[in-house]
Amino acid sequence: MTISTLSNSFLKQLHVGARQDPVRDWIAVLICATIVLAGVIVWNVWVFDTVARGGIIGSGESSPPPAFNSSFLETIHPIVEKRAAESLKYETGIYRYADPSQ
Repeated sequence: MTISTLSNSFLKQLHVGARQDPVRDWIAVLICATIVLAGVIVWNVWVFDTVARGGIIGSGESSPPPAFNSSFLETIHPIVEKRAAESLKYETGIYRYADPSQ
């Protein structure tokens, strides 16, 4: 029996006048769900095993990562120093923090 013959016979059973068999339909649904669940489990086990062994899922990087650019650090240093100076003003008492809860 070929797949087309099987699918045609199944489609004929879906017509309005066909005899309905709920047990058969539920068994078909459960078989399909079991096959899908088994496929998902096999896929997840394969992915976990590949990653656990240090492999890469999908395509790896084709080019090396770009070199670190230290110019970003040079622009951040003055900002961090300015914030540290403002924080020091609060700690030494030059600025007063008004607590709205009191």
